[in-house]
Amino acid sequence: MKAAELRQKDVQALQAEIRSLQRAHFNLRMQKATQQLTNTAALRQTRRAVARAKTILAEKLAAGQ
Repeated sequence: MKAAELRQKDVQALQAEIRSLQRAHFNLRMQKATQQLTNTAALRQTRRAVARAKTILAEKLAAGQ
């Protein structure tokens, strides 16, 4: 999800998105541990998506929204 799309969401939706992304990242890590993961780039993509969402959430909280 792009940053522009994340900026349109409210705080609760961002928190839900972060939980969803973290769950997806955990599942990818488990697939990697059991050697079932074929697309290793997905780990990096989800990790960065979590960071992007957390950054936007922090910006919104600092702005008082």
